[in-house]
Amino acid sequence: MKIGIIGAGQIGGTLTRRFAALGHEVSVANSRGPETLKALAAETGAKAVSVKEAAQAGEVVIVTIPEAKIRELPKDLFAGVPQGVVVVDTGNYYPRHRDGRIKEIEDGMTESRWVSEQLGRPVVKAFNNIYAKHLLERGRPAGAAGRIALPVAGDDQRAKAVVLRLVDELGFDGVDAGGLDESWRQQPSTPVYATDLDSEGARRGLAAAKPGRKAEWRATDKSPGTFMSPA
Repeated sequence: MKIGIIGAGQIGGTLTRRFAALGHEVSVANSRGPETLKALAAETGAKAVSVKEAAQAGEVVIVTIPEAKIRELPKDLFAGVPQGVVVVDTGNYYPRHRDGRIKEIEDGMTESRWVSEQLGRPVVKAFNNIYAKHLLERGRPAGAAGRIALPVAGDDQRAKAVVLRLVDELGFDGVDAGGLDESWRQQPSTPVYATDLDSEGARRGLAAAKPGRKAEWRATDKSPGTFMSPA
């Protein structure tokens, strides 16, 4: 499968490595330009490209950049890209640590609904609730005891099915987490966030999630700070 990845940080770099190792044709981009990705390309066999080229490169395009940086992507990023291309959002909103205030999310819009509106494309929410190191190292064969489950939320069943297959290829159990407006159930501070639950545990965790953003995950007048010193 042809996969474009926009973002080469912890999750983007990990997905580049994993998907390339599985034999997928990966094109990867970041905000600094393809020349800064030569080492990753040499390591993985992925193709280093521009952001616009990554958006046009695949049957699946994964957007994995800081939430606040979504607004800096080209407004015509997906111009001419077929509607059937699956767009995946891996992001989380960290207002006190990194992103600062995003009014729509503070007012109650789910993170990935906001991303979808910024991109002008439907998105599937996935890969946001697991540490990059675990995504790199803890995949297991189907049926293995303790196989980690990853929730996948979105409104398009076909698109979700594509992402669920990719999750399985990576060695994780995909759990259908409902529509995009239910994706708050897998955001930071919920039971499934960074807890490496199995399928049964993930389903229980999604069901047990409480609506509303806890104070420590809301912006303050001093936001943003850093991950070491949130503001």
